[in-house]
Amino acid sequence: MEKLSDMFSIPIDNKVFFEHALTHPSYAKENNLDYTCCYERLEFLGDAVLKLAISDILYNKYPRYPEGNLSKIRSIIVSDATLFEICESIGLSELIILSRHEEKQGCRRLESVCACAFEAVLGAYYLDGKFNELKDFIEEKFNSYIEDVDKNFEKFNAKALLQEYTQGKSKEVPEYKLVNESGPAHKKIFEVEVWYAGNCLAKGVGKTKKEAEQKGAYEACIKLGIKSCQK
Repeated sequence: MEKLSDMFSIPIDNKVFFEHALTHPSYAKENNLDYTCCYERLEFLGDAVLKLAISDILYNKYPRYPEGNLSKIRSIIVSDATLFEICESIGLSELIILSRHEEKQGCRRLESVCACAFEAVLGAYYLDGKFNELKDFIEEKFNSYIEDVDKNFEKFNAKALLQEYTQGKSKEVPEYKLVNESGPAHKKIFEVEVWYAGNCLAKGVGKTKKEAEQKGAYEACIKLGIKSCQK
């Protein structure tokens, strides 16, 4: 609890919330604990807390942006990929309590597991009555990501841009083919090809399939001369 409090720079009152927030479902099952003793319910709550905080930040940061733009930026900011990076940067992944099997499988470094635990901790802080402090933490940690997405939106939204473009040309949509997968289970590298109308438009490489697809889509957009999203 002391390490967790230091990571977030927010004091902890009710430790039980946070014990549950750091407990993976596999550990609860392995030790015959009640399902409420893992992070799943708190993750549900934390997801809403994060969206509310990010929505408030975006609403005030970009007073002239329409709802559509704010929603698009928020969807990227609250993605598992972003949460994983922040989780790793503060060291939260080291505190997740896993079953022996999941630990051996390297699940501590899985994007989805880290994102769930991060959201669960947010939910725990909310229940602990620390929303204002939590919002300050979120603004500090997420601000650089928000500005990056705003300035380079087309990179993060490339799949949607590419699909919109191709559907305007024909009924066909881009197809993403996984052509290579390498590395250990907890640190895989994925290579994806982007196909459209029988042609391979581009390739993308990433730590997840989604990241590889997004990078491939962006390269395809450049190749096709698709204009960036206008704000």
